[in-house]
Amino acid sequence: MEVDLFTAAAVGILILLILHYISKKYEYFLSKPIPCVKPTLILGSSGPMIFRTRDMPSHVKILYQTFPDSKMIGFYDFMKPIIMLRDPAVIKKIAVKDFDYFLDHTPTLSSPDKDVNEDSLFGNSLFALRGQKWRDMRATLSPAFTGSKMRHMFELVADCAKGMNGFFTEEMKAGKRLEYEMKDTFSRFGNDVIATVAFGIQVNSLKDRGNEFYIKGKEMLNFQTVKILFKFFLLRGLPRLAQKLGIDFVDSNLTNYFKGVIIDNMKQREAHGIIRNDMIHMLMEVRKGALKHSKDEQDQKDAGFATVEESSVGKAAHSRVWTENELISQCFLFFLAGFDTVSTCMTFLTYELAVNPEIQNRLYEEILQVEQSLSNKPLCYEMLQKMTYMDMVVSEALRLWPPVPAADRFCVKDYLYDDGIGTQFVIEKDQTVWIPTVAIHRDPRYYPNPDKFDPERFNEENRSKIDIATYFPFGVGPRNCIGSRLALMEVKLMLFYLLKDFKLEPTEKTQIPLRLLKSMFTIQAEHGVWLEIKART
Repeated sequence: MEVDLFTAAAVGILILLILHYISKKYEYFLSKPIPCVKPTLILGSSGPMIFRTRDMPSHVKILYQTFPDSKMIGFYDFMKPIIMLRDPAVIKKIAVKDFDYFLDHTPTLSSPDKDVNEDSLFGNSLFALRGQKWRDMRATLSPAFTGSKMRHMFELVADCAKGMNGFFTEEMKAGKRLEYEMKDTFSRFGNDVIATVAFGIQVNSLKDRGNEFYIKGKEMLNFQTVKILFKFFLLRGLPRLAQKLGIDFVDSNLTNYFKGVIIDNMKQREAHGIIRNDMIHMLMEVRKGALKHSKDEQDQKDAGFATVEESSVGKAAHSRVWTENELISQCFLFFLAGFDTVSTCMTFLTYELAVNPEIQNRLYEEILQVEQSLSNKPLCYEMLQKMTYMDMVVSEALRLWPPVPAADRFCVKDYLYDDGIGTQFVIEKDQTVWIPTVAIHRDPRYYPNPDKFDPERFNEENRSKIDIATYFPFGVGPRNCIGSRLALMEVKLMLFYLLKDFKLEPTEKTQIPLRLLKSMFTIQAEHGVWLEIKART
């Protein structure tokens, strides 16, 4: 009996100690002069995401709207305090002007004070690299994503867009009704683009639906499996333990497959002197130290309003020698971006065109005018960039449906925040800040009637009125997306060739208005985006 009482007392004390420890975790914002969303025990503000009662964009917007008069607010991701930036001027100050204090993304595959496993594909990608190593890799890769390099890759991407059109034409000739789920369709198209641009191989995933490259890619990026969810929570909650166990997002068999594709391709090119204007060629140039910025190349928004400009970080000189794995890891990042984020943009863009036929028709008229002006000559990079209404449509789709609903920055050294009017406090080293992209893009203070798809926001008269600190579909500051030109070229080429010959219409399967899947990883329609593709005759 005494033993039972002793055990019960010990368990009770242990529970009290645990509760005390957790409650102390939720005291972070008590000493800060900013309001905080009331946390739930252990889950913080993450409960709606964990239990899938809220989609990611809605979650970000609800947090953002909790204290509408504050420039920044606090909330807890589980027990981790997060500072959300709400004011465009504050975002510009922290993400651009004082970037040296907020250099990194929040570490996920290692603790902040340790480097990631050298064999990790994701951990060695540009997105996950930190500190000086990130600076050097950004400067290394930056010359590969300039306007002149996009001109070299233009034909490779255009061939994929033409191949997609050819597939639809063949299906139509066979008497089939062309009703497709757009996310699946554009994931296949994006897969083919990245296969040719980043891995140097040609596949047609619409026609050959079971090709190995697509299947393994889809398996690698399936974030809904129990195994991936377990890895995610372990990497997020116990990064030191995860690093000791050698845990990575990507399965080792898949890692070896994609590494093998690239290494074999490089060997074939070296053995036979093959030169192909793609990412593998550029990585081979990097290895030789031959990839550099051209002196006469201007950094301008040549790919449209949403294009991000390269900062001084990307143009800096460096002398680092990269390992084979570090270079191969960049192809993995391009695959991730092309397979998921670009295909997400295309999915929601085509949905908006289908439910707004007057906008689709006007875009078709511009495509027709360009096609006629070409006089049977092939479309070129310069002509694509001159399509003003095309750029308006794509820019508005990225505003309304940003593929990444929020960006993060990680404080690398203590930062004294001072708004100049009395609010002053220290953001400590290892603190994460969030930039709520989707919430700012849909804030009526910056975009009247924000839920309406209206490309006229980006016409010549109106675009000059947009504060660039309220529009950042490709991120903000030196750590923005390096591949914005490639992504925009991919989306515009897809639209050009698709709408030139076909029109998009809703079907009985199309959910109107669209509702999002309650997922903490991806932005995806609840029941997919089903559209019918009809010939323009």
